[in-house]
Amino acid sequence: MDMDLKDFMEFVQTTARSVGAEISSPWFYLQFGLILAAAGIAYAAETAIRNRVDMTALTMRWPLPLRHFARVMLSSASTAVFTLLVIISRVVMYHATWPSRSYLLMVAAKLGFAWLVIRLVTSVLRNAFIVRLVSITAWLLAALSILGQLDTTVDLLDSYAIVLGGLRLTPLLVLKAGALLLIALWLTNIASNFAESRINATTDLTPSVQVLLVKIIRIGLLAIAIVIALGAVGAVGIDLSALAVFSGAVGVGIGIGLQKIVANFISGIILLADKSVKPGDLVTIGDNTGRISAMKTRYISVAAGDGREFLVPNEDLVTQKVVNWTYTDKNTLVKIAFGTNYDADPRLVTKLAAETAAAHPRATKGKPPNSILTEFAEAGMKFSLTFWIADPDGMDNVKSDVMLALWDAFKREGIRVPYPVREIRVRGGALPVETTVEVPN
Repeated sequence: MDMDLKDFMEFVQTTARSVGAEISSPWFYLQFGLILAAAGIAYAAETAIRNRVDMTALTMRWPLPLRHFARVMLSSASTAVFTLLVIISRVVMYHATWPSRSYLLMVAAKLGFAWLVIRLVTSVLRNAFIVRLVSITAWLLAALSILGQLDTTVDLLDSYAIVLGGLRLTPLLVLKAGALLLIALWLTNIASNFAESRINATTDLTPSVQVLLVKIIRIGLLAIAIVIALGAVGAVGIDLSALAVFSGAVGVGIGIGLQKIVANFISGIILLADKSVKPGDLVTIGDNTGRISAMKTRYISVAAGDGREFLVPNEDLVTQKVVNWTYTDKNTLVKIAFGTNYDADPRLVTKLAAETAAAHPRATKGKPPNSILTEFAEAGMKFSLTFWIADPDGMDNVKSDVMLALWDAFKREGIRVPYPVREIRVRGGALPVETTVEVPN
């Protein structure tokens, strides 16, 4: 360690003596009371402002940047009022007594003003977690600078180090590397989102090509961000050649632990390239049927239509059987199997079935329905009805509508649907007569 234990203890003792001298002064409690009073007034003022000011109606005709600034100021009203009151108290005490007796008020005013400025600057960010992280980090740096402890804290974080080969790892370098990586990834996300919005707005590209371009751009920008971050890390003091010690372990980790991830990633690229499935297609994968709502790097999302979404790994779409109802043509053939008893005229049955299907509003007019007799079965005659619809969506509902209409037509014509009949004969028992029991389907 560069800073020995003796220097650290001297720093702690010096800080403790300074704090003790400040607390023992009666002016400290006066300043502390003024700060508490300012905080209470600021909280009450913000509550009153929120209840009395309708920001939506007030800023309706304002330019968008000005409206955004007004909303941020309203949400930070308590900080602004607190800072203003503390500054006024500081000015009054500065002229009424010695400047050193209002030092705590000066620190509180600077901290409040710093938080207000940070809040205004970070208001352009949309991610709540990033806003909170950046705000707290920036305010802590500002607080250390205001208290005059920033250089001391930097030296302290840089004094503790772990040396691995040629790599000297300190808490300061870890914080710098993390900050640089976060900034690079944030900028990458902004650029990729902008590119995605522009690509999705282009009507000349198919959905699969749009997704493929977005993925390529995201991967490329991510690689560039990592390279830039590593270069910046090298600039702040990390010897990147020392990281070669860990390259073998990373390679083994990728080979063993990330096999499925890499396989799904490559499968996703293949699916986008061969266009076997694309967003908006109606697919059946195993027992799951639905429309593809999104294609991600690792999986596709299939919306079932009942509120559920199935996340299917890309590898499964490459290696397993997938039914794509809209691969080359959305026209779908609907098949209905039904039967009648032998009392019915089969020619009349086929005619009624074809007319019933043709009358459905979703039946394709250019392709007439077809009804045929398929079998003389034990319980009756079996028929098959087929007709085309322009889109597979709601195919089960169409089938149900046609079957209900066919039932009504059979009722009008006196055609009966067969069901099995069983005869039970009891001899030498309590029932000496023949009993016929009809067992419906």
